[in-house]
Amino acid sequence: MNFRVAPEPYQKLQLLGNATRFEPAGSDPVAEAAQNTAQGNDRRQPKPLPCISDVSTPTGKKPILKAMTTTACERNCFYCPFRAGRSKTNRITFQPDEIASIFSQMERAGLVQGMFLSSGIIKGGVTTQDKIIDTAEILRRKYGYAGYLHLKVMPGAEYDQVERTMQLADRVSVNLEGATEQRLAMLAPKKDYWGELMQRLQWITQIRNGLPKYTSIATQFVVGAVGDTDLELLSVSEHLYRQMGLRRAYYSTFSPVDQTPLESTPAVDPMRGFRLYQASFLLRDYAWDVEDLPFTADQNLPLNIDPKLAWAKRNLIDAPVEINRAERDELLRIPGVGPVSADAIVRERRRGTLSSLGALRTLGVRSVDRVAPFVLLDGHRPAQQLRLLEQV
Repeated sequence: MNFRVAPEPYQKLQLLGNATRFEPAGSDPVAEAAQNTAQGNDRRQPKPLPCISDVSTPTGKKPILKAMTTTACERNCFYCPFRAGRSKTNRITFQPDEIASIFSQMERAGLVQGMFLSSGIIKGGVTTQDKIIDTAEILRRKYGYAGYLHLKVMPGAEYDQVERTMQLADRVSVNLEGATEQRLAMLAPKKDYWGELMQRLQWITQIRNGLPKYTSIATQFVVGAVGDTDLELLSVSEHLYRQMGLRRAYYSTFSPVDQTPLESTPAVDPMRGFRLYQASFLLRDYAWDVEDLPFTADQNLPLNIDPKLAWAKRNLIDAPVEINRAERDELLRIPGVGPVSADAIVRERRRGTLSSLGALRTLGVRSVDRVAPFVLLDGHRPAQQLRLLEQV
């Protein structure tokens, strides 16, 4: 290390390692998970500590310290490496001033540009939330830190604590873990879905309306451990996006941990999480409804195809979208067209007719091959499009 720091907090961070690898913190959780998996294999840019991750935030990609106030926990969640009674877990506890001090030194040394702070639960959610708040208070007030903070809201945290956490944070998150009350009971029997978790998300929505600054909201689900379906997961995600202003739903595909009740449950294919993210973005950014998604008979998304492309193959091959007349929501149904390029198309149509795939490319549609089978340009299918249709 090329900065001076008291040895004990640094050694504790070393022991913490990448304990929060299952907790996404930024706007690109797929890349974050891949980075965590590859950590230690990339010798070109070694991290000073394994608990530093490159995370996409609303203000750009940043190296983030992902820390916990404690890895001890009194809860017995069936999937969690920090569950009570598990002997293989390093039980590490930081005092608020320890985390704040070492983070401040790392930030001044240019090693980190933000922090994600979570915790196990000891002496209840209220006491644990106080430690998270105290850490953030010290950073903001004592050290004058004005940068990025993503803070967890603990199960059972009080209303005033939630409000103060939001005043201090750029992003807050409450992990629902299960898509429904019944699924949560199978994952974390000591947690109360409505009383401890969903109510905190409701409070966050109410509080945010009265804050002078925007605080984004996130949650996380454990995917595939207890029979949950993609339909269940995406239905509650849609509700949170539409009714509570959720910014991110994280989908953590289950991976078994020894010395837990679910240690013999098979790991879930990471592709399932990837498809859930794709579908989640359609709900959040593309004005889709859950009913539009191409679920299979088991109420899950197909793993072998992008959900947007699967829908287009079912619905647009014989009814292509006329680029020059379609509403913005219709344009967003076309594979390869996103919100930015849809807006560019709408603006450009005011100047004249779009009649070629090349014109779409100049408007920011990067993959016209992906678009071509599903559109009409001034009533015609261009020759390139006809050739691509044979391949669909």
